Amino acid sequence: MKSILRPRSFGMLILALILAASVYGFAAANTFPDGDTYAGEGSTNILGYAVSNVTYGLTSADTDPSNIDQVTFTLDAAASSAYVSFDGGTNWYSCVISGGTSVTCAGLNVAVLGANSLGVIAVD
Repeated sequence: MKSILRPRSFGMLILALILAASVYGFAAANTFPDGDTYAGEGSTNILGYAVSNVTYGLTSADTDPSNIDQVTFTLDAAASSAYVSFDGGTNWYSCVISGGTSVTCAGLNVAVLGANSLGVIAVD
């Protein structure tokens, strides 16, 4: 008949008790700051902006009019930052927003032939 308290079983029991005591000691040492703490989860809808009144400006005819120098457009709601891309999102250019909805992206120097789309990212 085998004994439950064989040396190997007894050693495993002692090891389990030591680990349990260690974990309890670390958990008992936790402290929290005074005041409220928060945890939670929430969600909200992400709405897209409507872009209108898009106008492109070319580099001066005296230098190279085959480049887009500027693009301006209007957003349907206020934004705090905006970016544009003309190549499907590989390169992004930052813009300046005035009045919350009027966006100007200047100093671009993007080749007209390479511009195949206008991508806009705006956030409030």
